[in-house]
Amino acid sequence: MDPRRLQPLSAAPAHPRYSKLSGNKKRVSFSPSPSPHSHLEEGWDSQLSLEPPAAFPSGCSSNGQISPGSWCPPHSSLWVCVKCKILSPSLSLLGSRCPDYEITQGRSPCVGGSCPGSCSHLCPPLSSRTRLSWERFLPVLAQHCLPHRCEVRPGPEFLTRSYLFYTNRLFKALQFYYWDPSCRDPSYSLVIKGKLRLRQASWITRGATEADYHLHKVGIVFHSQKAMREVASWINQTSGEGCRGFLPPGRSWAPGALYEVLSARTERDCTAALGFAMHELSLVRVERHFQPLQQPQQSGSRLVEELYLGDIHTDWGERLHYRPTGYQRPMQNALHHVHPCPACGIISRADEHHPPILPARAALPMQLSGSWVSTHCEVRPAVLFLTRYFTFHGNNQTWEGHYYHYSDPLCRQPTFTIYASGHYTQGIPSSKVRGGTELAFKVTQARVTPLDQLTVVMLNSSEPGSCGLAGSWSAGVEQDITPTNGCLALGIKLPHTEYELFKTERDTQERSLLYIGERPTDGSSPDSPDKRPTSYQAPLIQCAAASEEFSNYISLKYVGRKDANGIKALKPLPVAFLLFIALLFLRWD
Repeated sequence: MDPRRLQPLSAAPAHPRYSKLSGNKKRVSFSPSPSPHSHLEEGWDSQLSLEPPAAFPSGCSSNGQISPGSWCPPHSSLWVCVKCKILSPSLSLLGSRCPDYEITQGRSPCVGGSCPGSCSHLCPPLSSRTRLSWERFLPVLAQHCLPHRCEVRPGPEFLTRSYLFYTNRLFKALQFYYWDPSCRDPSYSLVIKGKLRLRQASWITRGATEADYHLHKVGIVFHSQKAMREVASWINQTSGEGCRGFLPPGRSWAPGALYEVLSARTERDCTAALGFAMHELSLVRVERHFQPLQQPQQSGSRLVEELYLGDIHTDWGERLHYRPTGYQRPMQNALHHVHPCPACGIISRADEHHPPILPARAALPMQLSGSWVSTHCEVRPAVLFLTRYFTFHGNNQTWEGHYYHYSDPLCRQPTFTIYASGHYTQGIPSSKVRGGTELAFKVTQARVTPLDQLTVVMLNSSEPGSCGLAGSWSAGVEQDITPTNGCLALGIKLPHTEYELFKTERDTQERSLLYIGERPTDGSSPDSPDKRPTSYQAPLIQCAAASEEFSNYISLKYVGRKDANGIKALKPLPVAFLLFIALLFLRWD
């Protein structure tokens, strides 16, 4: 389920590469919409919004500087890290002693500041929250960025990337494509050179920066005769007159040969047949956080820098002119990345002639039973910010899902929550996406809780009989939308079947991850087998010690409800608040 405030759009057309490529439209440069904001210089902006308290306890000051190891009582102010000058929402020791960050806020019952890493043992929420001015998070793109695993794009495409940004705004990007989902059998490599200029804070996607880019040239290196023959066939059949005969039929593969497929100087562009576009560079965001050192004898943390680039449209044809509003999985700074990361060193040392061959990964059986939670605030196209929490019951193949929607990229301003439940089918191996498992999910029940006045007004303005009891919505009060067969205003239809793609993996710390199919960019639903996803969303992490009791404990039926007498029911903990705390402690990349 992916409820949206607007009606779902029409379904995406079939995959052009496997049917018929439509058109040869491509924009090499990308200009953002006008903004009244003045031009923002490239660089880190360390100015944070501080609201100092009236009085400061010992060890705390109005500028947020804190003596190492001191305790500051709960307060609404932001206590900023002295050393790094940036307070990341992913600080894993929120509310307790953080010696390396020189930051404290609130007093936590988790002595020593370390909470168990499972969803069923969470620290209670603090009476105050850290607040961060996020929209000025602008990067200095003078670094080497790379992913830490084999990526899956819609199609499917299997690839790894290595992007190098220079201080003079030039960049060199390497994209390595593979035949297999483990990125061990390379097909071809692309060398992309161009120039990137950061513009202003995005009007559409909060927390992001818009950018212009210009491509100077794109070259391709084939790693087998098969790859050369296949790509040449795509280009010769679908490109314009200037690309006819890109490679004559029967041309023998020459290892190491570089062929130019785009040149700004000659105005030649033969990349459309590859589904290639670099519009991901038009939306940029950089995050910094700290990863606690893993060894028991070590204390402290290491800096991790992540680069988020614009998302790739799930429809192959649309990606050539799609302007991103969401993100791909982040790339990491080659010098400041998570540890351990076996793939990072392999990818950073690769070049177009020597593509990275990633370590083999054992295939895992699909075992859904248990509870799974988002690892961070997720951003979807069409400016959706949310977190997810799922519980799967393998004994009777039923499932429950909690979707927490927000209006901000930190997931701190809740708008509404959705609880959904139903059944799922036995999975079968995917014939289209190697390593994936195909399932069908039936949604039979759903409940909605509006949490802000805008959502309340929208729901109360919906047509009678289309979304719960007309005119009865109020903030914090849950309502069952099953009797009205869903909620038209949120794009929810009941009963409803979705055809999904799942995959399970283990990360470098042997934690179980669950990948669920990527939602269609156009907002439609995968309600037929031909709309089944071919790529994945951000992974969920398994709550190792979660129990049935915990699942029931956080059920929305206990949060914000009123009984028959209109008296608010007991609220053990606000669920969205609890989940946010979970994200802080389960931060893993």
